[in-house]
Amino acid sequence: MANIKKFRRKGFADKLKSMVKKGPETKDVGEEELIGAIIECKNPKKFAKDLEEKHPQIKVKYVYNIIKAIAVETTASEILDTLSPMNDVQIIDEDLEVHIMLSDSMKVIGVDPGVWDLGVEGGGVTVAVVDTGIDKNHPDLKGKVVSQEDFTNEKGTSKENIDGNGHGTHVAGTIAGTGKSSNGKYKGVAPKAKLIAAKVLASNGSGSFSGVIAGIDWAASQDCQVMNLSLGANVYGSCDGSDPTCQAVDAAMDKGIVMCIAAGNSGPESKTVGTPGCAKKVITVGATDKNDGIAWFSSRGPTKDNRVKPDVCFPGVNIVAPRANNTTMGTPVGDKYTSASGTSMATPHCAGVSALLKSVSPKLSSHKIKDIIMNNVKDLNLDPNTQGKGRSESLKAIKSIIDHEEPGEEPVPEPDKKSFYINLGILIAIFVILTILLIITFSII
Repeated sequence: MANIKKFRRKGFADKLKSMVKKGPETKDVGEEELIGAIIECKNPKKFAKDLEEKHPQIKVKYVYNIIKAIAVETTASEILDTLSPMNDVQIIDEDLEVHIMLSDSMKVIGVDPGVWDLGVEGGGVTVAVVDTGIDKNHPDLKGKVVSQEDFTNEKGTSKENIDGNGHGTHVAGTIAGTGKSSNGKYKGVAPKAKLIAAKVLASNGSGSFSGVIAGIDWAASQDCQVMNLSLGANVYGSCDGSDPTCQAVDAAMDKGIVMCIAAGNSGPESKTVGTPGCAKKVITVGATDKNDGIAWFSSRGPTKDNRVKPDVCFPGVNIVAPRANNTTMGTPVGDKYTSASGTSMATPHCAGVSALLKSVSPKLSSHKIKDIIMNNVKDLNLDPNTQGKGRSESLKAIKSIIDHEEPGEEPVPEPDKKSFYINLGILIAIFVILTILLIITFSII
């Protein structure tokens, strides 16, 4: 008998019941529609093995490390009647669709010329782009991509250009493009940073929760310091940050990876920040225009549990960045670039600034970097659930580290030479006394 209490959303359970009820009327036996689910459990590896051995009709798609969960694909009746009653099953979520969140921006946030003039360009930092892939043969991104993986199983894309949409390449270029094709005009925020490409969205710009979590899981194992997710879903409406995708990005943040997440493009109404933008620990990014106004499309808070979101804003309107080969995303700017708007475009600015901060001070924690970014802003004098803390000013953020002790780091004390010599003298005196006592002892013997 189905255990409805294990479904995070009653709507998912109702949907499954409806599918089971009408299934026999529309399909032959054995042809019931397959549906994806994410199952939270205590021991994912053991549970997945048990399912494969005892219930082979339930396909295990992913076994996660970043959160205690697995992703499966099976029928509605199997989820209701087989999975939900199991003791090992804690929470069941639907594996829903996610999608992409569809210049002078460097000057606006103080990167060009301010930060670059200080010699800070993101060297030694690797940023993971969880998106549609990256065209690593684009001149601005040549030699940048150190690792890539495809979680969509999409056919028709090559190993050299797994981005059949263009969104991921645009995001990657905003983060770390060299600007080679434009003589530096369209350089990314952190042009010396390296990139990792986790393709979780197909050429149509959509993917699944399970694939996104798998991409996060993999990217977190690839020694990246920053991760960008310019994607999301509003299927829950205003969410509370408890769903599996939010759990995954928060877990990655706790592992030390700076997680930069798009707020979404469902504004200007309130309570429109989707998942995983509503996660509790990440940096959720809204979008501003060239006049420092909030972009009309930028999603607003609060979250379902009444937290302020977004956390901060970056430029996200008419951003020019590299265009992937044979793609039409955005408005073409010459042969190698395209212009696009969205919180998708704002978020990689945040990821780039995070890379700059990490390159200046590698010991800074992910949470400390979030604090630094949020505390170095231009206040736009708007409601916090519209602007967060305000529009980021990266030069102020970088200088807060360069000009002072690293925030959150205990300064290393200078050696106290006077105390050193006093202690040394005491040790010598003790040694002399012990030596004399030994001599006296041997003399007596």
